[in-house]
Amino acid sequence: VDKEKMTVSSSTLFHSTKVGPYELKHRVVLAPLSRFRCDEEGVPKEMVLEYYKQRTTEGGLLITEATSVSENAGGYPGGAGLYTEKQIQGWKKVVDTVHDNGGIVYSQLWHPGRATSKDFKKDKSQTISASAVAIQEQCIFTGKPYEEPREMTKEDIQAVTQEFAQAAKNAITAGFDGIEIHSANGYILDQFINTSSNFRNDEYGGSIENRARFLLEVVDAVVEVIGEERVAVRLSPWSEFQDMEDATPYDTWSYIVSELQNKHPELSYIHFIEPRDDYGRKTKNDTVNTLDPFRKIWKGPFMSAGGYTTKPELAAQIADETGNLIAIGRAFIANPDLVYRLKHDKPLTKYQRDTFYTNEPEGYIDYPFYQEEDNKD
Repeated sequence: VDKEKMTVSSSTLFHSTKVGPYELKHRVVLAPLSRFRCDEEGVPKEMVLEYYKQRTTEGGLLITEATSVSENAGGYPGGAGLYTEKQIQGWKKVVDTVHDNGGIVYSQLWHPGRATSKDFKKDKSQTISASAVAIQEQCIFTGKPYEEPREMTKEDIQAVTQEFAQAAKNAITAGFDGIEIHSANGYILDQFINTSSNFRNDEYGGSIENRARFLLEVVDAVVEVIGEERVAVRLSPWSEFQDMEDATPYDTWSYIVSELQNKHPELSYIHFIEPRDDYGRKTKNDTVNTLDPFRKIWKGPFMSAGGYTTKPELAAQIADETGNLIAIGRAFIANPDLVYRLKHDKPLTKYQRDTFYTNEPEGYIDYPFYQEEDNKD
């Protein structure tokens, strides 16, 4: 193939593939993106339905925003939940719309752990984490420093594990095709994995095996209730967001992937965040680190995210080199018809960062679809 003539549209991005029991017609995935457009009860508003409908393609995979597993997990204003009947019914409308338009949709299940405030918990109780160590920055939602969390007991760990399992059952009740366990970006499961936030001296702290234990138990519990093929996991070895840092990222996440491969080889996919980030929080070695060691271990579908908004050609290159599914975030926010634009080599609309986390329709469901006449002289 003449590499000079290779385009995004002719890449492996637009080859079909299988995820769990589902046939996908292309490999461009809507990344999970918190947008905070749900109501005060965590129920998707009408505009949430419209947002996902706009981004649905025939045989395309969407992953929803991080969705809280319980009323006392905490979260943020406008965030979603999957623990009440109202929430289940609200999500059912979204899922039905995606299915009516030929799409596949997974719910990303989330517990923020210390990365929230007691003000956002129904019982106003202290936040919880692997250890009693606070995030050393201000919370953007309260404008105050993050609170010091309470170190979780083994009973807490078992309770949260069951909350993930119940939320997964609720997701299937709502009609979701599967779920993605959020174990990245400094939230509760990631807080156990990273050495910067886990100082425990029981079987959930210290060694890599111990720090990975909580995540692997959550995977076991969720698989038990909804089946392996409908479960996925998101991971971020080099995320420095929310004070995350691990002493041995290759060893730590290689162990996690090996365990998933050995115990649950039929998982839908594993989803890694690339070691490159243009959010202004560059990882220390972002030109050196690579997901390739994890790709070698995992034999099932592999998804990568991070850095593709500014370089869609990189998405095509990674898909061609690896066969990966490619999750795209900010470009998908600003281009509801992103799949069409990439497939036809059309220019992309620029995203508006200041509307990412408002509660308004602006910057959410009003981005334009591509029209040829817009580009005529």
